[in-house]
Amino acid sequence: MKLQRLALAMAGVGMLAATAMSAPASAGGSADPKPSWSAKAQAMLKQQSMKKSSAAAAAGCIQWVGWPTAAATAESADVTPHTPPSAVPYEPINFVSTRANATWYLAQNASGSQIYFYGLLLQGTNLYRHTTYVPESSAPVATFKKVGQGWGSFKSITTSNYSITAPRHAYLYGLNTNGSVYRYAIVGSGFKAMGSFAGFKGFRAMAVVSETATYDTLLMTTTAGALYTIRIPVTATAKPVVKLVRSTGFQAYDSLAVQACGTRGGSLVVGVNSASGVGVQYAFGHMTGTTTAMTNYGTVPVSFKGVNSVAFTTHYDQLNGE
Repeated sequence: MKLQRLALAMAGVGMLAATAMSAPASAGGSADPKPSWSAKAQAMLKQQSMKKSSAAAAAGCIQWVGWPTAAATAESADVTPHTPPSAVPYEPINFVSTRANATWYLAQNASGSQIYFYGLLLQGTNLYRHTTYVPESSAPVATFKKVGQGWGSFKSITTSNYSITAPRHAYLYGLNTNGSVYRYAIVGSGFKAMGSFAGFKGFRAMAVVSETATYDTLLMTTTAGALYTIRIPVTATAKPVVKLVRSTGFQAYDSLAVQACGTRGGSLVVGVNSASGVGVQYAFGHMTGTTTAMTNYGTVPVSFKGVNSVAFTTHYDQLNGE
């Protein structure tokens, strides 16, 4: 199965030479070995193949959540909804120091001989794409390529990936300190700006919760504690539709990791305060504004002390939360 996803870059910025490759992570020395990234990746691809062959197959409601750290590592854990949630951490891998990160997408080459994740990150004023290879019998190896510059005023990024039916799209969204959300889309071999949307000065965390042929929906928190959905139509001239989901209770979270759950538009969301390392897992029904059903499962028993937290998913896992 050939899985591909288009890399995102700022409009008008050429592709630059690859930067340094990290070395494989060393063993953690634990007497009780942690799960293998390779085994997890293989299981995800197998599950995805089964889901592609059967429209009725539902995703398992377990989140794989990652958090790149200031110490140039990337950590992750499986988070399963219970009251309270359970967590199974994976061994940290070598990465790079970042200040913002987007979803990690799992893919493999045409022959199936090479498995890797890729996604976007911010380091200083530059935008990078990472390709993190997952060998079968050794630690993952991350490589990095600069794909944009001039990103110093962006505080959060997230990506959408609608890849099931035409018209397909892959967008990069950036939350700027000027209070606007910017969107970038691929055109041929490059990318162009798709406009910006003002009115988000007080917003903090941002993640995609829906991706369809006609719109993407962002899930965003405010510094005052509100939770909103922001539906952004694919049509470039259309304006976002903003809906309040909850008016209070979300002020602590500087990042959100979202996973689709079931076939009826449900979502698992882990909200994280990166400074304290505390993450809380929620389940939401299909997003309908303030009438959205929500379950708070409580604090996840793992420390998310990273730069921010992101979802680990596959190319064909589509979010349908709104």
